[in-house]
Amino acid sequence: MRVQTYCFALATIVATTTALSAEQTNAPAAPKSAIAIEEIATGLAHPWALQFLPDGRMLITERVGHMRIVTDSGKVSKPIAGVPKVLVSGQGGLLDVLLAPDFSSTGHIYFSYAEPRGGYKNGTTVARATLSLTDDGGSLSDVKVIFRQNPAIASNLHFGSRLVFAPDGTLFITTGDRGIVRGEAQNPAVHLGKVIRINPDGSAPEDNPKHAGWKPEVWSIGHRNIQGAAINPETKTLWTVEHGARGGDELNQPQKGKNYGWPVITYGRDYTYLPIGEGQKKAGMEQPIYYWDPSIATSGLLFYTGSLFPDWKGNAFVGGLAGQHLTRLVIKDGKVTAQEKLLTEHGDRIRDVRQGPKGAVWVLSDDPKGKLIKLTPK
Repeated sequence: MRVQTYCFALATIVATTTALSAEQTNAPAAPKSAIAIEEIATGLAHPWALQFLPDGRMLITERVGHMRIVTDSGKVSKPIAGVPKVLVSGQGGLLDVLLAPDFSSTGHIYFSYAEPRGGYKNGTTVARATLSLTDDGGSLSDVKVIFRQNPAIASNLHFGSRLVFAPDGTLFITTGDRGIVRGEAQNPAVHLGKVIRINPDGSAPEDNPKHAGWKPEVWSIGHRNIQGAAINPETKTLWTVEHGARGGDELNQPQKGKNYGWPVITYGRDYTYLPIGEGQKKAGMEQPIYYWDPSIATSGLLFYTGSLFPDWKGNAFVGGLAGQHLTRLVIKDGKVTAQEKLLTEHGDRIRDVRQGPKGAVWVLSDDPKGKLIKLTPK
């Protein structure tokens, strides 16, 4: 009888949640795009992030701890020397990479990684380094840590982490809640489940939130695991996508000093199908711009500004890991009005999405033999 009662309650929870969210989360289908899909490189070991270099080559991180240079013809370099020791476990490894705004003159890059901190503890760390390029790779020098997520946790889950320069030159860093201490996402005195904003040297900007009890580098709180971030070219503000649990992936516009709810409110459910927190809304906590239910496991975020795809201008692109596709979101007046699912026939876990210098869209697939894929008009 207890088993039957539990199953009935479980089915009721699932049915109720689906009924509440179905019309709110699924935007109408956008007109289909005619695209050509080309696999440029294969055999990348769980590639995580992609940045275009001034000479047109690409700098790609592999979660196993390697950085490589890849040409637009698919030539993959040897690993770049000088990458610090990385914890490669579960979701941890070498993560995002970002060129400094003055890269052409300084060679500076910023990168995030899961850093071993002694014993079984670890955390998301961001370092700055000078990249010296060669024809077949290169090397890092003057590596300096500018941010360490604290406290360190014995977990191999939910590291975040995307890096984005704001128009004012400050650096946004996204972090995860580390999975096993998710309630700390509501604690502004720690770095777990936060958006962080620092200066390029690691110091906290003077105009960060001044709320009592907040660490000076914390920008917003109540996030689960943000793995996509970009500056919206229209609003000049940070937008992010973060993983929900079973459902409840979110598109947000994290604003100064605000609380985005996790794990008190969410449109997702726990992996047991039971509710999380107090519901879907609460005073003083922000609602997402858009959410996915079921979850697609969002990773990577791009706002398209090129002319190669005129109909895509202003659209957002979001990678789906579990969803195994790339989502195009049509956004008008700050709201998602339509969507298109791309690459659905390929079955690839999409980790990152970037716009190339000539307007093509480039994506990375997260697999042991991951791919670099180029999208152009058909």
